[in-house]
Amino acid sequence: MPTITIDGKPLEFEQGQSILDVAHDNGLEIPHYCYHPSLSVVANCRICLAEVWAPNPRNDNKLEPMPKLLPTCQTQAGDGQVVYTTSPKATANQKAVMEMLLNHHPIDCPTCDQAGECDLQDYAYEYGRGERRCDTEKITQSKKDIGDNIMLYGDRCIMCTRCVRFTDEITGTSELLIDGRGANECIDVFPGIGINNELSGNVIDICPVGAMLDKDFMFQQRVWFLDTAPSIDPLTSSGDNIIIEHNNNKIYRVKPRTNLEVNEYWITDEVRYGWKFVHDEIRNVEMNEDAEIIAADKLQQANSIALLVSPMLSCEDAWLLAQLVRGIDKDAVIGIGPVPVAGEDKTFKSGFTIRSEKAPNARGVKRALGNALSYEEWRNQIAGADTVVVTGNYPASWSTPTMSESQTLILIDTLANSLTERADVFIPAATWAEKSGTFENWDNKLQLFERAIYPLGEAQAEGQIAMNLQALVDDMEATIFNAATVRRRMADAGIAGMLEVELPVSTNRVVTDMPLSEI
Repeated sequence: MPTITIDGKPLEFEQGQSILDVAHDNGLEIPHYCYHPSLSVVANCRICLAEVWAPNPRNDNKLEPMPKLLPTCQTQAGDGQVVYTTSPKATANQKAVMEMLLNHHPIDCPTCDQAGECDLQDYAYEYGRGERRCDTEKITQSKKDIGDNIMLYGDRCIMCTRCVRFTDEITGTSELLIDGRGANECIDVFPGIGINNELSGNVIDICPVGAMLDKDFMFQQRVWFLDTAPSIDPLTSSGDNIIIEHNNNKIYRVKPRTNLEVNEYWITDEVRYGWKFVHDEIRNVEMNEDAEIIAADKLQQANSIALLVSPMLSCEDAWLLAQLVRGIDKDAVIGIGPVPVAGEDKTFKSGFTIRSEKAPNARGVKRALGNALSYEEWRNQIAGADTVVVTGNYPASWSTPTMSESQTLILIDTLANSLTERADVFIPAATWAEKSGTFENWDNKLQLFERAIYPLGEAQAEGQIAMNLQALVDDMEATIFNAATVRRRMADAGIAGMLEVELPVSTNRVVTDMPLSEI
């Protein structure tokens, strides 16, 4: 393979890669603002310029310097090239770029929501001069409300144009534009048209400074106080990879987690802002302390059982519930809950698709249950069951089944609904953010998610509830639900794919090395 040397390190690369790509693939940092791997290369921020030497075929392939610094984001790597990003020339350019960017930038890091995850802040520390040498008055820009979820702080914008290219190249909706010229140019929206497409929140993530800010997260929390948990989209069948950021058992925001095979770098606004039901106050209702004992007694006394497993549950939850019911009634009627569908799939210019199927694990639940009925089939066959176990965990109201008054209803759910008052026994369940497990997306890809926060009130994962009920039925001590252990049991039971799922690693967060002091 061809080889390039960057800052003294020989690196192999594939033809067509840029110098910046090669560096990043090998863990080398080259400062950049305008470059993003999913967007077109414009090379307008100029901080990634480097000194490049290359073999000259007209001079016996001797290494010779290029006549000027080259943008590493736009310059293709060449066999035998030698690149210096820390030479005096390259360093002088980095300092000059930072000085020009900071010349008109407000010094409001203490009040800026981007502080702690701001590239400008980090590069100012690493490449900046530490003093302002220009004595001209700063050019100021206004603060603009440019969409339902986004506030634009024009003063902080460095005109990297990532946001404009995103709306042009990824969504194809083109709500953002560059207005003006020179030092007075700015990002703006067209009159009367805000940026409200279904992927709009991603411009917040790709903004390298504090110009594009999330209205929902503004002034809520300092990012260095937030813990992160890798998770999966809980609202649709897409299986988009996400990060849940939380502190003191409260979720503050959800961001995309890079997975080039599933969602690349993006998530929908539906997923970004659709997690609020996790903290719904109605979930603080107290459970009857004997609810599980009563439920176990009713299951033991049942002549026939019907179980409805929601497609919002994890594979592990679904399997444990089915094991419980089948252990009591081998002929139990088991079905999959209704799978919500809203409209049709929508595909954007880049190929990113919003799925109309609004359940994260319909296929995973089917895999875990084996022979299970559809919701319609299940409803038609439960008349003979004297005990019905229903699980919900939907983020909103759903089409709950109808049962006769003579049937015993054991409801395991997250939010109150039409069945809550009807239930003979109600056991509160944990949301996806409060447990670990596995979801299978529309493309039959199994993915793990980890618990971010502890369950609210007395809620528990459905898998834990199933294990508690099993222990009561068997008159044994209950064990603690562990998703990894359950997956091994599922694999031993012949369910394919459960041991091939890998733990998510990337959290897209660089942990600060700055010590924090107690005040």
